[in-house]
Amino acid sequence: MSVSAGVREPYTLQRLLDVAVQVFTERGYDGTSFQHLSQASGLSKSSIYHHIEGKEQLLRLGLEQALDPLMATITEAEALGGPAIGRLEHLVRRNIEILTERLPYVTLLLNVHGNTETERWALEQRRAYNKAVAAVVQEAVDEGSLRADVDAKTTARLVFGMINSVREWYRPGRGTSPEKLADQVLGLLLDGIRAG
Repeated sequence: MSVSAGVREPYTLQRLLDVAVQVFTERGYDGTSFQHLSQASGLSKSSIYHHIEGKEQLLRLGLEQALDPLMATITEAEALGGPAIGRLEHLVRRNIEILTERLPYVTLLLNVHGNTETERWALEQRRAYNKAVAAVVQEAVDEGSLRADVDAKTTARLVFGMINSVREWYRPGRGTSPEKLADQVLGLLLDGIRAG
C-alpha cells in the first residue's frame, strides 16, 4: 500500500534525530532552540517532547551515532591481533568508513566544544580513542614497521586531522568511494612514516 500524496510518514525518534543533528551542525548546539527544532522538523514542541526529555538528550543520541561505532573499532578482532601496522591500517580504514557512512553525526562530534556535560563526555571518548590509536602507532614503531623518529601521539593526531578534514568536502555517492579514499589516506600516511 502506497502513502498518498501529502500524507507524511509518522515521525520517529531517528527522523527527529537526523533533523536535530543537521540543525545543531548549522546553528551550533547552544544556538539551537526548541523553536528551531520545531520549525526544521515540522513538529510541535509537545510532539518533540513525546520523543525526548530535552535538547541535550538529542545531542547525546546524535553523538552516540558517531562514537559508538568508532569506539567499537578498537575492540574488533582486526584491531587486537596481528602486527601493529596491520591493526593501524584497519583502524584508519574503519575510521574513514564510519565518517563516510555517518557524516552528519561525525561532523556534529567534531564540532563539540565541551560546553555541556554531554559535550565533555564526547571529548573524553575522543581522547580515549586517540590514545588507543597512539598506542598502536607506538607498537608499530617498536616492532620496526614505522620509523623510529615517529612520535605516536602526534602521528595519531595528524592521521585523524587528515581524516576529519574529509567532512569538509566529501559527499556520499559522489566522486571517490570510501575504499579508494582509505587507500589514498593510507598511501600518504604510510609512505611518509613507514620504516625503510
